[in-house]
Amino acid sequence: MGTRAQRIIVHVDMDAFFAAVEQLDRPDLRGKPVVVGADPKGGKGRGVVSAASYEARKYGIHSALPISLAYKRCPHAFFVRPRMSRYCEMSNRIMDILSEFSPVIEPISIDEAFLDCTGTEKLFGPPYKLGHAIKAKIFEQTGLTASVGIASNKSIAKIASDLHKPDGLTICPFGEEKIFLAPLPVSKLWGAGKKTVEYLTSSGISSIGELSALPVETLEKKLGKHGVHLWLLANGIDEREVQPDWEIKSISEEITFEKDTFDTGLMEKTILDLSDQVARRTRREQKCGRTITLKIRLEGFETHTRSKTLENPVNDMFSIRDAAIGLFQNFNRKNKRVRLLGVRISNLCKGEETLQTEYLPFESDSIKELQKKKKIESVLDKLRSKFGRRITRASLIDTESRKEEDE
Repeated sequence: MGTRAQRIIVHVDMDAFFAAVEQLDRPDLRGKPVVVGADPKGGKGRGVVSAASYEARKYGIHSALPISLAYKRCPHAFFVRPRMSRYCEMSNRIMDILSEFSPVIEPISIDEAFLDCTGTEKLFGPPYKLGHAIKAKIFEQTGLTASVGIASNKSIAKIASDLHKPDGLTICPFGEEKIFLAPLPVSKLWGAGKKTVEYLTSSGISSIGELSALPVETLEKKLGKHGVHLWLLANGIDEREVQPDWEIKSISEEITFEKDTFDTGLMEKTILDLSDQVARRTRREQKCGRTITLKIRLEGFETHTRSKTLENPVNDMFSIRDAAIGLFQNFNRKNKRVRLLGVRISNLCKGEETLQTEYLPFESDSIKELQKKKKIESVLDKLRSKFGRRITRASLIDTESRKEEDE
């Protein structure tokens, strides 16, 4: 029986992706602090940072930071709104480039992916040449930089890509996984969340090497199966394969109000708008979903989610909106203002044909209603493709007011 070839796993992570795309498209922003996210409104804005350029990070600005705090830390930064369609376009170009180096690619977000390059040495040379070739190809064809990590498994490759950002290349020598990991803080472990890291450090375990030296039974007793998983990763063991059939698990949109609000009409219109955005993205991915989730953040950052699983998969605004509105109307806000609303669709399935052929009776009223909704959505999609987001829907509130006028 032959021995298994040494795996060559590559993790490619684009550097400050959203902000880098903005700097690419606007040369006047290059070398300057750029913050992608909500409008800061002079330090009084709501919402959070989506991405920050490395120039902005020097001021302590990072993703998920409140936009008001980002403004206070660097008021002279350039604040720009996200352009998801542009980021998706660039992401597709990058994934196409990566496909030239391996057919086995697992995107794990819009700006990062794993590649299994095992057996490609005759084509691209040893790992350091492979890494340089990937980085050079991305920069040559997009003008963007990427950081690359190469190792014998996914966990270490992901850790490696993060060690020398931006524009880094880090290789873990094969057979030296434990030595490579030992001095790194436990927070670097892929899968070690904030609470786990806090528990470990409070127990006197600050490095991956210290974690790997513990008896596995100790971690299993304290953290269960997750403790065993972390112990294996700390010891350089990760048998997970690169999964080329990775698929998006959910699609969501959310918005933070400029002021916490009691206005039910405003909130219902916002849910309509969010449902519309989620529906368009779901159709763009050629997906349908059955589970609709409403996210509500009240004043004081008290956050709740409510979900409803539908009998049939959907990807039209009407169905998503109706489910989300129902969840909203049945939620007890306890007379508190609302700070944020979000809508998510999950439990996804592939292809629009699923809607008709698997779930709905032939020639039923449901089919006719579905065809009507699909026609409306198709017209809107075509108009938006031609004219952009200037094409919007009339809200439920506007529609009801027109009905009253007609009567």
